[in-house]
Amino acid sequence: MTMEEAAIRYGIPKKIFLEFKAWGLLNREGKDRVPERYDDSDLQLISLMITLHQIGFSSEEVRRYMKLMLEGEDTAMERMKMLNHRRKQALEEIHFREKQLENLDYLRHQIRSIERI
Repeated sequence: MTMEEAAIRYGIPKKIFLEFKAWGLLNREGKDRVPERYDDSDLQLISLMITLHQIGFSSEEVRRYMKLMLEGEDTAMERMKMLNHRRKQALEEIHFREKQLENLDYLRHQIRSIERI
């Protein structure tokens, strides 16, 4: 299917297709036609790119992860390190937000206490 067809059917932003193409991740076999065609394997890779963006990877991190993945199973440990690092960052952000909520609730409690006096 074409980029436009896939974008409509799966809600994939055009930016993702452009990154995918720019990074040379497109399986070139039989795809030199215009408009460019995307098959299921391409869409799986694009789906992974979207997931990586959604979990907070920068475009450069997505590119690096995708290149490693395409190199094969020997890169699994490096990819796991990247995922573990992002997980740690997400947990730190969660803890930071929890502290913000605690402080916010404390201030709300103070105002409620004043209003009762």
